[in-house]
Amino acid sequence: MIQSSIHQTCSRCIYGTYVSDICFDENGVCNYCHQIGRLQALYGTGEKKGISALNKIVDKIKKEGAHKKYDCIIGVSGGTDSSYLLLKAKEWGLRPLAVHYDNTWNSAVATMNIDKVTRSLNIDLYTHVINNKEADDLKLAIMKAGVLEFEADTDIAFVQVLRSAAARYKVRYILEGHSFIAEGISPVGGNYMDGAYIEDIHRRFGSRKLETFPNLTFFQFMKWSLIYRQKFIRPLWYISYRKQKAIDELQEKTGWKYYGGHHLENRASTFAHTIWLPQRFNADYRFLELAANVRNGIIDRDEGLRRLMTQVTPDAELVAYVKKRLQLTDIDYDRLLKGTLRTWRDFRTYKKRFERLRPLFYLLAKADLVPMSFYLKYCFPLSDPK
Repeated sequence: MIQSSIHQTCSRCIYGTYVSDICFDENGVCNYCHQIGRLQALYGTGEKKGISALNKIVDKIKKEGAHKKYDCIIGVSGGTDSSYLLLKAKEWGLRPLAVHYDNTWNSAVATMNIDKVTRSLNIDLYTHVINNKEADDLKLAIMKAGVLEFEADTDIAFVQVLRSAAARYKVRYILEGHSFIAEGISPVGGNYMDGAYIEDIHRRFGSRKLETFPNLTFFQFMKWSLIYRQKFIRPLWYISYRKQKAIDELQEKTGWKYYGGHHLENRASTFAHTIWLPQRFNADYRFLELAANVRNGIIDRDEGLRRLMTQVTPDAELVAYVKKRLQLTDIDYDRLLKGTLRTWRDFRTYKKRFERLRPLFYLLAKADLVPMSFYLKYCFPLSDPK
């Protein structure tokens, strides 16, 4: 999260002292670059070790799901990574069920992409649609709370929908289209979300009863992990993955259409990354993908820094859409953009519980029963913000 001018920048990427919990080695390389290096070594990303490990996982999924209609679940948003994962899953001979959480803020291109990819690949689609009034009440509550995580409700609900669908169809394997190579790893403490956090924000600032919102409580999280033993697999952590190559392949094979940028396939995400975060918190999360592109040699370091310093231009039509949808006057909207700033630390969360159970979550992460990124980001104490 960018909060001030850069005083020191990583010699390998573009992370600087604006990033929470950052430190540098004697060569000026940041701890996040080292973390990505350790993950590459652990997963054998793009190497023979990684391909072999993924092949074994795929074979196991096929074997366990041989007599089921579906052998895995894949969450889809209409974006590049999840769409590409559907394409690769079919090539690997898997029989996935595509699962989508519709927060009712989808762009037209995202909806079209989901339809095109699933139809062209002959993959069934399961969608959970939240009541749009509940969705809007949640978004408004988050804005009133004055917190960074505008999309926390969507992210939490998506996981719950994936795990619920896996339980419904008796599938253990959930495949997620995330790549730490292409997207980087979010800095610890920069943002946070869990079911208790969403629940507390809505309790304090919401007004409508939530009946269709699929919140992920701690009990459900542990139930899916320990009792159902659902495995969260990120195949793109094992293989060589380049986003532009994925885009070209998707367009050629499915008619998929690019939507303009990372997280821009959904209007709520677009609002968060181009308006809410820059204007409300002076925060610009483009640094995640830009830093990844610098590490991967897609752009040079000077170009990455230049793009990062280019101001984000808000879309006036999107602002008008948000005001109309959430029934905000110009005065209401401006007040929300200038109100009291809060963080996740001001609300009830499961954070301390995750920290106390760190040894358990380490074992669960090693067994793929929770994502490794969850263990790294959520199960360690964080330093207080400066």
